[in-house]
Amino acid sequence: MGFDFSRRQWLIIVVISIADFCNALCVALQAPFYPQEAEKKGCSATEYGLVFGVFELVVFLVSPLYGAHLNRIGPKLLFNAGIQTTGTCAILFGLLDNVEGHIPFITLSFLIRIIEAMGNAAFLTASFAIIAKEFPNNVATMFASLETFFGLGLIVGPTLGGALYSIGGYYLPFAVLGATLFCTAVMSYAVLPKCHDDEDLKPTGPTMFTLLKIPGVSLAAISIMSTSMSIGFLQATLEPHLRQFKFSPVVLGLMFVINGGVYAVSAPAWGWLCDHPSIKPKYVTIMGCLCVASAFILIGPAPFINLPTLMWMTILGLVLHGMGMGSQLVASFSDALSTAIASGLPNSIETYGLVSGMWTSVFALGAFVGPTVSGLLFDSVGFRQSTMFIFILHLVVMVVVLLYLWTCDRASKMDVSVSAGDLLQLDGTLDESVLLGDKYIMPPPRTKSRRCGISVEQSRPPAMNSLIACSSYKNRRSPWSQRTPRYRPSYGSLDHRFRGALSVT
Repeated sequence: MGFDFSRRQWLIIVVISIADFCNALCVALQAPFYPQEAEKKGCSATEYGLVFGVFELVVFLVSPLYGAHLNRIGPKLLFNAGIQTTGTCAILFGLLDNVEGHIPFITLSFLIRIIEAMGNAAFLTASFAIIAKEFPNNVATMFASLETFFGLGLIVGPTLGGALYSIGGYYLPFAVLGATLFCTAVMSYAVLPKCHDDEDLKPTGPTMFTLLKIPGVSLAAISIMSTSMSIGFLQATLEPHLRQFKFSPVVLGLMFVINGGVYAVSAPAWGWLCDHPSIKPKYVTIMGCLCVASAFILIGPAPFINLPTLMWMTILGLVLHGMGMGSQLVASFSDALSTAIASGLPNSIETYGLVSGMWTSVFALGAFVGPTVSGLLFDSVGFRQSTMFIFILHLVVMVVVLLYLWTCDRASKMDVSVSAGDLLQLDGTLDESVLLGDKYIMPPPRTKSRRCGISVEQSRPPAMNSLIACSSYKNRRSPWSQRTPRYRPSYGSLDHRFRGALSVT
């Protein structure tokens, strides 16, 4: 699998990578010093904690809407509007220190954060869809590369924000990074292509419900949410758990960077693996579940391990968690997209938008639920016992994916690009004339079938001729069609019905 990209594709990679990095910087910027500023205004930990939590909740709610209407809005417009909204909100957030009074401060904090979440959801949904449209042969690899830059931004954001805060106070980090996002929006406007599919502007197109009815896509969504919950779990409870080691602030910060850093480094490798034609993304998902489950056994460690909390075990657990994050998140996006297209959804920007919106939405839901559940479990049973929740959750996901592979996916037996339905004639024989290439030679024309006594073309209704032509091998030679036939479930498909007719004949 090569990376022989055109100049336009390289420009798209550069622009979206920079935008991903800067957007992540702004999203993570508040963490080091907003709580302190909020406490000066009389806010409680619950209040400013909800300011962070409402961000994920809004992303969860609006992302499916963006995905469903992406083709009507336009990916480029949604991308630029999302970046500009996030940049504007970052600058406005930096002005909150000038607001006097508890109620006005917390109200404006919620309002700005909600609007910023809407911009962030727009940007992410559009960027994923653009990548899927522009890089059909390397979807997982390119998605993983973008996630690498976003992960680096989440790591660098608090550090850079803290440095700018120490130089110029509360406003400077927000002003600098907000202005950077504006510059990125200008650059993206000049570089990004328009990705409309005007022929798909129909009122009866696929919906999010249509997408989630596909079992393989639902499994991918569950995998995304469970991974996001594991991330939020550690964000909320890892620091109290590590207090026993009495780390300095610098070392404590480095502990939080381990899993994110490993995720950023390993994501491209997982993407390359998912794009490999002989490896199903669900196998990568299973590996990710094993990594995350093993990680939460070690970080505690688990209550059934008769050992105290050891630093090396905790570090190893965080490394495994970073690897599991990368494998599950990257594989789930690639798997959901290929499964959706193979199950009959159009290979168009509409489907890309739906899958992008679904990914962003369920990830945000997990990021909202994870800290909430972990806080309740931490207060009731402690950290070591509470890690069993994530451990059991990922084991269940792994078992369900294995069962899916053993039943539905195995039963489909779609390991070839040309189906029996394309070759079946009315007399029950297989017609190789639809196969193109050096290996196959067009047979002499046969005007009559052995059974019906009329010409083969006359025996097919006009609609059937068009249907077989559209379903032929020649029309399946798009990049996605070559990569994804093994994922194509036969839910009511033409191939499935013809295969049944062939067996009867």
